[in-house]
Amino acid sequence: MTTSSTFAIVGGGLAGAKAAEALRDKDFDGHVVLFAAEEHLPYERPPLSKEYLAGKKQLGDFTTASSAWYRDHHIDLQLGTEVTAIDAKAHTVALPDASAVRYDKLMLATGSHPRRPPIPGADADGVYYLRTVDDADALNSAMAEGSSLAIVGGGWIGLEVAAGARDRGVKVTVVEMAELPLMAALGREVGEVFAALHRDHGVDLRLGATVQEVTTAGGRAIGLKLGDGSTVDADAVLVAVGAAPNLALAEQAGLAIGEGGVLVDSSLRTTDPDIFAVGDIAAAEHPLFGTRIRTEHWANALKQPAVAAAGMLGKQAEYDELPYFFTDQYDLGMEYVGHAPHYERVVFRGDVAKREFTAFWLDGDDRVLAGMNVNIWEGLDDIKSLIRSRAPLGAA
Repeated sequence: MTTSSTFAIVGGGLAGAKAAEALRDKDFDGHVVLFAAEEHLPYERPPLSKEYLAGKKQLGDFTTASSAWYRDHHIDLQLGTEVTAIDAKAHTVALPDASAVRYDKLMLATGSHPRRPPIPGADADGVYYLRTVDDADALNSAMAEGSSLAIVGGGWIGLEVAAGARDRGVKVTVVEMAELPLMAALGREVGEVFAALHRDHGVDLRLGATVQEVTTAGGRAIGLKLGDGSTVDADAVLVAVGAAPNLALAEQAGLAIGEGGVLVDSSLRTTDPDIFAVGDIAAAEHPLFGTRIRTEHWANALKQPAVAAAGMLGKQAEYDELPYFFTDQYDLGMEYVGHAPHYERVVFRGDVAKREFTAFWLDGDDRVLAGMNVNIWEGLDDIKSLIRSRAPLGAA
């Protein structure tokens, strides 16, 4: 690519920032323009439900780069600018002021947005969603010591906020439709560990429960009415029922959509040879698992952009990293690696009661699909090796 080429990046989160960084690291000296919908410099999102909400980190601590870095590396960073359309044939992106920017290669890193269930009262004052630092600031102001918080959803965001709120002396009720928290992500066996963890810390877990409405008074949320007719009183409500990928631009551009995201090959190229997709929206072919994987994990946003940047520059690269995520809740820290949407059994090693253990998810042939260390900070590379070997292992 020549210095006259323009590479555009749509999305101002971690993935977008890492894409700009990767292009310069790979010696692309053309024009790089990064469109960010938020007014903030690109930042990482995991701290929003962890250290930031707990007051242990400030925004600057997890901002990916300073404004000086973008200036020094000649990145045209356009904050508060949401791309409204893509004309793939003309190679242009449309902006809110009706102008258009031409690109030679385009990377989509549009991320996700919180799902908003059709629950009466879910848009009332005092109902919070968590995706941006502004969302976290608003939620933070509602979590005074001695107050009460009702959380709809027992997934990662809901449980991390619950832990942070309990640490601050907030009374917490979590309402989850499944029989156990995190069942969709980790299954029953490990879901039971997290249920016990939160109950041990005073969380009122309402499992197998549905929310009929957010109850209000004077237009402000005062709690929940559940499907069985019971109620939960609360000073604030957090709705954390998962995220949906931002696919509207990709769909409008005529890119192939499937498996819950934008279909990309292992090089993260879409069905348009000049458009790549990374992060939450990418449903990518995985060379090890032989299937498409779309995950909303920090690790993808961190590492996929370098592979896509190589492809934009005409170089061969494929994304074969194992899915990875982590969480910190109370005194429990864990790292999970692998992919086990369907598994035969879970084998534990260590002390589950003390919450110091490793869990392995096995398929029907006793191959390790995924592993998770809980309060054990070694052995992750060994777990990765077991997964990559695809070798049958006796459970013993």
